[in-house]
Amino acid sequence: MESGGNVSHRIARISAHLNPPIHSQEGTSVLMRENCRAKGGLPGFKVAILGAAGGIGQPLAMLMKMNPLVSVLHLYDVVNTPGVTSDISHMDTGAVVRGFLGKEQLEEALTGMDLVIIPAGVPRKPGMTRDDLFNINAGIVKTLCEGISKCCPKAIVNVISNPVNSTVPIAAEVFKKAGIYDPRRLLGVTMLDVVRANTFVAEVLGLDPREVNVPVVGGHAGVTILPLLSQVKPPCSFTAEETEYLTSRIQNGGTEVVEAKAGAGSATLSMAYAAVKFADACLRGLRGDAGVVECAFVSSQVTELPFFATRVRLGRKGVEEIFPLGPLNEYERAGLEKAKKELAGSIEKGVAFARK
Repeated sequence: MESGGNVSHRIARISAHLNPPIHSQEGTSVLMRENCRAKGGLPGFKVAILGAAGGIGQPLAMLMKMNPLVSVLHLYDVVNTPGVTSDISHMDTGAVVRGFLGKEQLEEALTGMDLVIIPAGVPRKPGMTRDDLFNINAGIVKTLCEGISKCCPKAIVNVISNPVNSTVPIAAEVFKKAGIYDPRRLLGVTMLDVVRANTFVAEVLGLDPREVNVPVVGGHAGVTILPLLSQVKPPCSFTAEETEYLTSRIQNGGTEVVEAKAGAGSATLSMAYAAVKFADACLRGLRGDAGVVECAFVSSQVTELPFFATRVRLGRKGVEEIFPLGPLNEYERAGLEKAKKELAGSIEKGVAFARK
């Protein structure tokens, strides 16, 4: 029969990953939470989700817990993190889960992370534009990026919080001010536009969406979302009516979900799926896999704008190559001009906010 000390030690180890370790005075109970596996029991990457208790954050956390490339998963939010952490931690996958609650634990949540994913903020509601989200979400992203600057300045940062066209420039300005800005490591997540494009095009063509690849460039709101249907793989052609239908539906996919949920939320599940798909690509790049190419909103010289979404190759340092737009047809060239005009204002709005 095992001694009481050994049993107590095992209990401490089992519970250790649920919360940050509590550093107590000498002589306290052996049942205090230890670091044990919270340092990472398996090879892999350390990932933090900021806004993990929200509508996107919860399914995102669940899916990241399932990713074999993740060894440590930190869940941070200002409310409800303990419950989400406890729930997710019961999944029998290799990643160790630890929860962090409130601003006072932000720095601990970020220390040592390889990848930080930011879905924090308020969701869009019926009748609300992405600009309506700006005043709230801009401040949240700024605060979180200040924490990243201090605690994990070399981490790859995936920004999901809307409006991405403005929040990515805000993050860049915060990092510049802190002296740690590396444009290769800051990426706005536009993967949901690609996921929708693949799905909607597959419906029209009668194909499996997993066999379809549609480049989506520009930004991540309305007319700034520009699917390049002339570059779809497998190669195909569309009528003018099909092109107009598909482009409009891809651009307004978020509104479609918001209206369908009738005030009960926005695109949370599909966004979580897209975010995990993109995060996995970033982790595979960090691992050194070759040929990892996805679309993302990044610092760019593809156009005259300082930020633009195009296909990028991901590697150990984040973005290692930015691909040009390629040949555009007349419809896409007209769409590009509309996208750039709208995008320029959103970028400037973010920069101005960060510099206040």
